[in-house]
Formats: sequence, C-alpha cells, structure tokens
Amino acid sequence: MRDGDSSILRPEHPVARPLATLVSEFGLESRGAIEGVEVTGITLDSRSVLPGDLFVGLRGAHRHGAALAEAARDAGAVALLTDSEGADLAASVGLPTVVVESPRDALGDISAWVYRTRESAPLMLGVTGTNGKTSVSYLLHGMLTQLGLVAGLSTTAERAIGDLAVTSDLTTPEATEIHGLLARMRESEVRAVTLEVSAQALSRRRVDGLVFDVVAFLNLSRDHFDDYADMDDYFEAKLPLFSPDRARRAVVSLDTEWGQRVVDSCHIPVTTISSREDVDADWRVRVTEETVEHTAFELTGPDGRSVASRVGIIGRHMAANAGLAIVMLVEAGFELEAIGHVLERDGELVARLPGRVERVSGDRGPVLYVDYGHSPDAFLVTLDAVRHVVPGRLIMVFGADGDRDAGKRGEMGRIASEGADVVIITDYNPRFEEPAGIRAALLAGAASAEHPAETHEVAQQRDAIRLAVSLAREGDAILWAGPGHEDYIDVQGQKIPFDARQEARQALREAGWE
Repeated sequence: MRDGDSSILRPEHPVARPLATLVSEFGLESRGAIEGVEVTGITLDSRSVLPGDLFVGLRGAHRHGAALAEAARDAGAVALLTDSEGADLAASVGLPTVVVESPRDALGDISAWVYRTRESAPLMLGVTGTNGKTSVSYLLHGMLTQLGLVAGLSTTAERAIGDLAVTSDLTTPEATEIHGLLARMRESEVRAVTLEVSAQALSRRRVDGLVFDVVAFLNLSRDHFDDYADMDDYFEAKLPLFSPDRARRAVVSLDTEWGQRVVDSCHIPVTTISSREDVDADWRVRVTEETVEHTAFELTGPDGRSVASRVGIIGRHMAANAGLAIVMLVEAGFELEAIGHVLERDGELVARLPGRVERVSGDRGPVLYVDYGHSPDAFLVTLDAVRHVVPGRLIMVFGADGDRDAGKRGEMGRIASEGADVVIITDYNPRFEEPAGIRAALLAGAASAEHPAETHEVAQQRDAIRLAVSLAREGDAILWAGPGHEDYIDVQGQKIPFDARQEARQALREAGWE
C-alpha cells in the first residue's frame, strides 16, 4: 500500500489523469499553469495527501480548507480544487487551482472522474435505515462470499476488500474516499460492493457519483436530531436514495410505518418485505427458532418459493435483516435456489457482525453480549431479543453519546429500566460534554419507567461491567449496549484506547468464568 492514512484504502497502482482534461470536460475555471499537471488521487483531508493528489479546499464551520493548501502542497499535492474564496486565500501557495462554485456539490462526480469508477463498476448494494444497516451489510457480504464472489464492504465498523479490512471513521466515508476505495476494489477484482448509506451521507453528498443496483430501507426511529429538526426532516433526508439518479431497484421493509411512506414516494421499482403478520408484503420472514447462539427463520416469496436457514446472532430483528439481505440479492439477479443451496451447504448464513449483539462469554456463567445500539429503538429490540433466549435476570450496562441528540437520553433510560431487571448507567463517549450531566439524564429516564429496574450509577465503564458480572449468576444475561465494535472512548477530543469486548472477557475471567 502507498504511504498515507492507514484507515483509507486507495488504489495501489493509480492511473494519472491530466488536470487540463478535467477542466475541459467539466467546463471549469482554472488559475495557474495546468498543462502537464497530472493527478493520481483526490482528498479533502490535508493529513491524507499523497504525492500526485488533487487537494480539495472546502469552507468549514470554523475555517476554510484552502488555508491548508500549503501543507497539502508540501505533502505532495499537485493542484487545488476550491471555490473563489479558497482560490484567493491560497493564491500565494503556487498550486494550479481549479475553481468551482460549490466544491462539495462537485466532489462526487470529480472523484469518479479521477478514479474512473464509472468504468466497469461492480454490483453496488446500498443499505439505509436508523438501525440494522451494519448488520444487513455484513449479512450481504457474508452471503456474497458464500456464493463465491470477491466482495467489498463499507460500514460503520470497517472497510473491507476480501480479507483486508481497516477501521472506519464515518458510517459513510466522504465521496473522495468512497471512489478511492472502489478503485482499490477494482484492482482486487471485487465483483460486488455493499455500502451503508446514512442520512448525513445523502445530505452531505458523500454518495454522489454512485448509482446503486439495489438499495434497501430498513426502518426509521428517533436519532440524529442534532442534525435533523424532527422525524419528517430525518425521513426526507433518506428519500433521495430511492430515485433513478441514485438507484435502479429498491427493497423496503414494512416493519415500521415509514416503510410504506418510502414505497409511496419511491420513483424506482420496489419490492416489499415484512416480518409482521398484519402487514401485506411481497416477501415474508417467519422466525422458526431462537436460542442464545442463533436465530432460525423461513423466507417466503410472492410465488410461493421459500428458503429456510439460520443466522448466528440472536433476535427476531436479525432474522428480518437476513431475510431482507436475501431479497436484495434476488433483486440483484441471484437465483433464490442458488442462495438456498449455499446456506444449506454451510448450515447457516455465515457472517461476522462485530459488536452487534456479539456474545463474548463462554459456555458457563452468565451470557454476556456487547452491542452497538445507542438509540431508544435499538434498546427496545435488543432487550426483547435477549429476553426471548435467557431464562434468568437481565442486567443492562449503557451510557449515551456526548455532543449528540440529547433529547433521546430520557427515553433510552426509560426503555432500559422497563426492559431490564438491573440497569447500570455509565459513561460512553462523553466528548466535550460533562459526563455527570449525561448520566443524570439517563438516570431520570430510568426513574420514570412504569416498573423501574434496580439502578446503579458507575462512571467508569471498567467498573460498571465488573459490577454487572458480580451481580450475575448462571442463567442470567448481561447486555452492554453502546460501545459495540469501537476500540476507544472519546473524551475532550482525545480517543482513549478501550475495547469493550476485551474488557468484558477480562471481567468474566476475573470472576472465575472461563
């Protein structure tokens, strides 16, 4: 791999493209000598500049990105793409400059041009929704691998090309990173790519320059009200994904009322699916078995064809996710019989879901799950999933993000207190907020439950999980919600190393559970 940010995957053998051709083909304004200048990559992060890059200077909340043009030049950038303000700001740096009215709006198409990602594009699958995007993405990735394809993946947890994986910073990366990732995937002969698409990715045009073969809508529940005014505003941010310039076909879950609203607003061919008996959908998912280790299900289609399998994660919602992933593949052109064959051959849908109701305990002692859920609806479905498979008490450890939607904290506390026997409220990524204030909001929510749980407040997560283990007995369950796959705690802008899964295993060992 070329030198640069190890969290960003780019082509190892980039093909240079003339800057003058970019200016000509897009009809852009330029300043300085552009003849003979060739670009091999594009980035808007000065820390990720590689030799040959086109550096993008965007107007930020506090300063203009073009102010970093000198640092980008010193790192090897050969040209600057920015607006008129940025061009004036960086005039003394000496970089040839391409000027556009809105660099953010142009970023996707120009990135696609730089990396030639519209040429020989792989099968593109996109997944959106408040909860379950990462799970569905990994389930798709697993089945594509079972079907014998070299598959690519971009999720909240990681970016992956075959066996190569790096940790993600954003649910959906910036357009420059996505197109660089796709170019790297082309080098690895990836035939199918699954991409999580957040509402922010659509609002901030991170998926510009892409056309998905199949997109899916999972659900919508309260989240991201730090970015969106209300549920309708949040919903409207998702809708552009279901238009002809973004996607060719759609699969929509009708398990929430928002699914039907997507169908009513959809401008591309759409297929529906539901795990609810009271909803009329094209495809139906029925749970056939739930254990502490897996969930079995049957998927039935509009023509009576069906496939039965299981997934190694608990929860009826995981069966619904698996069914939706299968239907996405059918809509993409795979035969249901071929999918059923590989699932039967392997005994289940083989997928690794880091930090998604991930069991980290052994065969003895309490069952301990670590999960990434950090919204009221995520708490609700995961608590229900654990209740279905564990006979004893349910102990829940959780906190809430700082500098994020504060209005959901009371509801998170109430749902946890109503659904668990014991709740332990702790810190989780306080960022620049005072942690005690976050915990206080969660505690108030827990106290408001109709049948409040036994409640403890423990600031440090290491101490919180050890208290949970000390309270648990054989047959009990511990659900640690929030950290999931993450390997850090964000405090005052510092990412302090912390792996909840390792910490949970260590707490169990200290308590004498193998």
